[in-house]
Amino acid sequence: MRKNKIYHVGFVIPLIIVFTAFFLVPMVISLYFSMTVWNFDSAKFCGLKNYITFFTTKSLWTGVKNTLIYALLGSGGITVLAFMLAAFLTSRIRTKNFIRSAVFFPNLVSAIAVGITFTAMMHPTKGIINKLIEFLGGTRINFLGDTKTALFSVILVLLWKGLSIATVIYVAGITSIDTDYYEAAAIDGANGWARLVHITVPLCRSSINTVILLSVIGSFRNFDLMWAMTGGGPGYATDNMASIVYKQYAAGFYGLSTAGNVVLFLIIAVLIFPLQKLLNWKKEV
Repeated sequence: MRKNKIYHVGFVIPLIIVFTAFFLVPMVISLYFSMTVWNFDSAKFCGLKNYITFFTTKSLWTGVKNTLIYALLGSGGITVLAFMLAAFLTSRIRTKNFIRSAVFFPNLVSAIAVGITFTAMMHPTKGIINKLIEFLGGTRINFLGDTKTALFSVILVLLWKGLSIATVIYVAGITSIDTDYYEAAAIDGANGWARLVHITVPLCRSSINTVILLSVIGSFRNFDLMWAMTGGGPGYATDNMASIVYKQYAAGFYGLSTAGNVVLFLIIAVLIFPLQKLLNWKKEV
């Protein structure tokens, strides 16, 4: 019996070592340096001054607010739109295989390439989207140059880029449902909408939970697409936590940027862990 316990511990020890070396130790070091004014030569302890600066400076606080907007609209839009698209792609349409390939295409293209392409398409005078709007009798929209529209323009592109993986997850979940449920519901007189609400949605709950968690985390991590499109501008209109941290580090404010990383970690932890518990609780119920 004792040999078996030692045998099991032998499998856990390497994991503990890796977890400690690559997660716990860097986390503790980051927490310490977030409370210092440091460079590559020295570090001066300043307490919570970096955090106070982060939450009292308007430009820095804008990054926190925009990050939450990205997470809410980006993940919410991906979760709903991808499910609707997956439900359509699993219906009886002849071209569904071609459409599935087309839907997955955005995931094959780098976020930088997508950002550059949509920046050109959204150009206020030469972009194809504004030319189409003019052709239809509308007026030009400065998608990325106006503080009122820039953030939502980036979110729309984020939705387009993120739909592919979410749709694939949903399609896998829907196609794994036993067709006997749908046949029984059809015999009972249930229409397509009733079958979708009472069969597809409940039996795809695992896929829905996965998409929600991945899309929320992905929205928090969004940097390359936004940076390629706007660089955080105009002003700070599209900045998020990742870009704020990058800008502070590039400017030489290393302690402030480290504090931003800690804040981002805490925001994700505070939101993701309860969200995961809530989703699992609903699943169990």
